[in-house]
Amino acid sequence: MRFLHTSDWHLGRSFHRASLLDAQAAFVGHLVDTVRERAVDAVLVAGDVYDRAVPPLAAVELFDDTLHRLAGLGVPTIMISGNHDSARRLGVGAGLLGRAGIHLRTDPAGCATPVLLRDRHGEVAFYGLPYLEPALVKDEFQVTGPSHEAVLGAAMDRVRADLAARPAGTRSVALAHAFVTGGEASDSERDITVGGVAAVPAGVFSGVDYVALGHLHGCQTINPRVRYAGSPLAYSFSEAGHRKSTWLVDLAADGGVTAERVDCPVPRPLARIRGHLEDLLADPALAEHEDAWVEATLTDPVRPAEPMARLTERFPGVLSLLFAPERPPGDPDESYARRLAGRDDQQIAEDFIAHVRGTGPDEDERALLRDAFDGARAEDALREVVR
Repeated sequence: MRFLHTSDWHLGRSFHRASLLDAQAAFVGHLVDTVRERAVDAVLVAGDVYDRAVPPLAAVELFDDTLHRLAGLGVPTIMISGNHDSARRLGVGAGLLGRAGIHLRTDPAGCATPVLLRDRHGEVAFYGLPYLEPALVKDEFQVTGPSHEAVLGAAMDRVRADLAARPAGTRSVALAHAFVTGGEASDSERDITVGGVAAVPAGVFSGVDYVALGHLHGCQTINPRVRYAGSPLAYSFSEAGHRKSTWLVDLAADGGVTAERVDCPVPRPLARIRGHLEDLLADPALAEHEDAWVEATLTDPVRPAEPMARLTERFPGVLSLLFAPERPPGDPDESYARRLAGRDDQQIAEDFIAHVRGTGPDEDERALLRDAFDGARAEDALREVVR
């Protein structure tokens, strides 16, 4: 069986206030063409269909058009909700859509009820695990001390139990939306850390033939059976070096996996340039970026006059302007942002406590901080669900 593994469409998202709707529509066209031209048997979307719980109307219309085009091809599509989606909204009409071959999996309780597709070698069971927010699903999966690993492990236990009850030789695919150990993040994914830990080991998904992951925006291979498709478009300048693609996966009769990357259309290249303003304006080597979306970091010791207007004359697509003045090591004026770069909320809070009172928090205080941050994230996730 051949299927196309995609994820993280983020319909409705913009790029530094620049609309991406036309680029997202171009991706949909590319997706439909790939399905038709490469004889794809099923399309998988591993979460974050939309960029937010209540997407703009234009994004909903594009999603509706996409579903009609995929259904018109007669190729089954399996989608799960991600942490950006409102699972309940995305799942509305799932029963009716399923009759048209569009299978939405947004309810955690249904993670062990597969979509069954058949090829000449027999059945393939597709299990959809929507994004599992530990604080919200701990009762459903009866876990104590909820964590991503605990709830995903419990969900996969149900998947393995269902698979064990099926005829020998039944092949299996799991869709999941999570941060798996070994994956490389970018700046555009929303933090899903719980208890100070976001990542789960790939071993959680043992027992199935292929795992179609979503959440991380870079296309990457955790191991030959566990892969991220990544987002079809770049959603931050940290993705400037990404090759955006989907996975075309062939599942053999014995469960063997071969995968090929299919490149997505690039609406406009990204470029990150850095240096003194006058150098950026004059350097002939930067001519290749004049039609790109540009993030410019100025290193002038003193902020130049009207830098954005001057940069725009050469780089009309400049969207982001940063300042990182060149200073000697240890300079007390080093930017606050630079001092915080690469540090998570917990580390920043602990450093603040150490700065204020002269000593860092003890273990009990660290636990209290973790609980506070986890509670805030859980409350935010609950608001997304209720909207």
